[in-house]
Amino acid sequence: MTGMTGIDKVPMTLAGYERLVEELKQLKTVERPAIIKAIAEARDHGDLSENAEYHAARERQSFIEGRVMELESKISLAEIIDVKKLSGKTVTFGATVTLADEDTDEEVKYQIVGADESDIAKGLLSVTAPLARALIGKSVGDSVEVVTPRGSKSYEIVKIRFV
Repeated sequence: MTGMTGIDKVPMTLAGYERLVEELKQLKTVERPAIIKAIAEARDHGDLSENAEYHAARERQSFIEGRVMELESKISLAEIIDVKKLSGKTVTFGATVTLADEDTDEEVKYQIVGADESDIAKGLLSVTAPLARALIGKSVGDSVEVVTPRGSKSYEIVKIRFV
């Protein structure tokens, strides 16, 4: 969704949003103060040009500050989708979809989530992934074909839920 500012909002589930907020809080209240203290202690050890602790701490500080800026940006652009309020008979963002592999009948279940939330091992499929893009707008009983690194796979949609 593009607002009047021309900046795209990024869809994400409430759980995904809360994880980002929690990580940001951890970085600002725990990690940042700890690294500032570590840099001060390393400075006290004298010559900074050959002080590995100082350089490692500065590198960590740079990473933390970059991640803080990234998280603040993602949080500000978040469009939180309350999946529990969604319903319907077609696959949309937030849906949990049960698929049957048309070759093996093996079933898999994925929830379609924002790109920053995806974790395929936990069944969280990025809305930008080829499989998710193939599923959007489809209904129970529909077949989708997706090209994977191991070749083409066909799935039948068995169930669509919003939980």
